[in-house]
Amino acid sequence: MNELSWTTLLPSFLAIALALFTRQVYLALFAGIWIGYFLLNGSGFFPSLAESLDGLLAVLASPGDARVVMFTLVIGAFIYTLERSGAVRAFVQLLKRSQWVTNGKRAQWMAWLIGIVIFIESNITVLVAGTVAKPLFDHFRIAREKLAYIIDSTSAPICMLIPLNAWGAFNLGLLNGLGVEDPLKVLLASIPLNLYAITAVAISAYAIARDYNPGPMARAEERAAHSRIEDAVVAPEIKKRRSPHVSTMLIPVVTLVVAMPVGLWITGDGKIFAGSGSTSVLWASLAALAILSVMIAVQRIMTLDELSESWMNGAGRMLPMAIILVLALALGSVSKALGTGDYVVSLVGDTLPLALMPLVIFLVSALIAFSVGSSWGTFSIMLPIAVPVATAMGADPTLLVAAVLSGGIFGDHSSPISDTTIVSSLAAGSEHIEHVRTQLPYALRAGAIAAVGFVVLGFLLL
Repeated sequence: MNELSWTTLLPSFLAIALALFTRQVYLALFAGIWIGYFLLNGSGFFPSLAESLDGLLAVLASPGDARVVMFTLVIGAFIYTLERSGAVRAFVQLLKRSQWVTNGKRAQWMAWLIGIVIFIESNITVLVAGTVAKPLFDHFRIAREKLAYIIDSTSAPICMLIPLNAWGAFNLGLLNGLGVEDPLKVLLASIPLNLYAITAVAISAYAIARDYNPGPMARAEERAAHSRIEDAVVAPEIKKRRSPHVSTMLIPVVTLVVAMPVGLWITGDGKIFAGSGSTSVLWASLAALAILSVMIAVQRIMTLDELSESWMNGAGRMLPMAIILVLALALGSVSKALGTGDYVVSLVGDTLPLALMPLVIFLVSALIAFSVGSSWGTFSIMLPIAVPVATAMGADPTLLVAAVLSGGIFGDHSSPISDTTIVSSLAAGSEHIEHVRTQLPYALRAGAIAAVGFVVLGFLLL
């Protein structure tokens, strides 16, 4: 396939539509991959099936993608072992005794605050917040979909607003490669103009404060209000043994958080912004699991056989999410090969007035991120367009950079094939498509506010 056309959008839109309407995520994603290779190589319906399988294998051939998949399995082992040992239950009981988390609203604020404080990596943010808050949400009968929305809204947006992490490193690298005179200054100046990230965080806080639950979320909350309370699962044979100390949960979780920047520093040869995010997040999860396992063994809470069983069961519970992740990555690869991003960009043209350029760049970035399920992929496509456009028009690139970053997060936040959306569902224990359905009304509201804001800023600043 040599010429770009509207058909480049078919794989992503087919996968998204099938996932939303049938709830068969695996089949929907694979259908998108299949039609993608059919369009890409024109090799026939059944030969493209073999190419689709090769595309899935190619995901695991990529070290970065393979590390992300392995991280999903390791974090599953970590969460399950944490729950099975009774450490989560001990922590929840401590919170109840402390009289701080005494109701559902305070449980929601705790999840929100964890998302604000832990800004080192989006997946680490949602996993820590989800692990800590899920038992409390269940206890107070707050919908897990609400938890998934809160942690998703304070992961990527916060990582972009406080870019002392791999997100900042990635975008600094792009800006530096584009010849921006002072990339750090431009990135920092774009933070207060990153309207979607700011609005998404603000709306999530408003949703907690005012108990704002539009459409599908209201129905999810209604179901949760009449559900049976389920405390964290503790194996029966372990209940009879010594109860774990609260530190059995806190120390591994702190390790999970601290090990991430350490990994970035090591893999970046002393420069955090030059480190490998996928390597660091895998190291962090392995370190947390190792420390948790040692503490459980020292306290004689579980035997080595029970620990091994917990690791395997926990990883097995995350296998469906790992499969979804592999399928989503493969779909993103074939979409990139088809030139989906380039085609969307070509629709914009060069006849728009400068004042409307931030809005258009925001919307195009959002559409690309929604279609391919990757904000970072969107940044790599759109920043090389936005920066030269600003330069050619004699404008400061900061606002257009902010529009790209905002649009990338908006599209990623709304897409069912986004890895952050998938991991948020995983961390909250929510059905993936239900998370997408319940989050979309909030994301669309934040996106509309951001779009209006970029129109205003375009006329004021350009």
